[in-house]
Amino acid sequence: MTARWAALLALYFVWGSTFIAIAVAVQTIPTFLMAGGRFVVAGAILLAWVTLRTGALPRVTRREVRDSAIVGGALLGGGMGLVAWGQQTVPAGITALLIALMPAWLAVFSWALLGERLRPIVAVGIGLGFAGVAILVAPTGTGEPTNPAAVAALLLSPVSWALGSLFAARRARLPRNGLVASAVQMLAGAVVLALMGVATGQLGRLDVSAFSTASLAGVAYLVFVGSPVGFSAYGFLLRTAPLPLVSTYAYVNPVVAVILGVILLNEPLGERLVLGSAVIVGGVALIVTARSRPRPAPGPPAPTREPGPWP
Repeated sequence: MTARWAALLALYFVWGSTFIAIAVAVQTIPTFLMAGGRFVVAGAILLAWVTLRTGALPRVTRREVRDSAIVGGALLGGGMGLVAWGQQTVPAGITALLIALMPAWLAVFSWALLGERLRPIVAVGIGLGFAGVAILVAPTGTGEPTNPAAVAALLLSPVSWALGSLFAARRARLPRNGLVASAVQMLAGAVVLALMGVATGQLGRLDVSAFSTASLAGVAYLVFVGSPVGFSAYGFLLRTAPLPLVSTYAYVNPVVAVILGVILLNEPLGERLVLGSAVIVGGVALIVTARSRPRPAPGPPAPTREPGPWP
């Protein structure tokens, strides 16, 4: 029991704190190249670990590489790349709240694309989630994001993550070894992010001498703490804890990010942010709780867990 709660607290804090690390990293490092470099290192470490444990490079089929590349491009390229780009101007706490809408998008696409039944309580949660977004991005109030393009990117990020997650859960053929699958997805996502960096001119503006110590520390935290500690705790909880308990990370992480943003980055905490946070977190809690329960009527099988957009 003690280990379970320790893992849950680690999941809450580590994945919630990744938004703070990203905010610091993108202060002096180009966004897409920062994210791409991060996943190159993380993917290489995973492959090296698997190789050392098995004594040989893992074998994957062309289909597994192709599907892993699609998943990695959607989750890491479209998902995390847009997060990094949006956080140039949007506070970390608000970013985490917008990204927390991923379960809402997952429910919408499961209904629209796969014919999954949409429970009334889930529909209410989706409505609350988008109402909370309207509160956060309204043109007046204290501390709201002011860059429409950045807000749009952060709203598209969970859309990309949800579509990639559905493809991974329902259509993709991925390597059986979870570490190998994650490594290939990270490396594929890094390629997509590098191409995004080249397309937006970030490569030409790259100046390593301008990287601050704080930004480099943020990248190091993402590579060596955010991914391995977060995913290790998540995997342990999936094996040892009830799914509804594990799923609480989806609405606790944004709260952690908001609090840490206020404490560590001096982000404003106005009435609009508090109200928007409460509405979004409440909506996500309804969605995650309802989708974690057994379905009373037969229908298309749902994913065994709700994947979350935290590295």
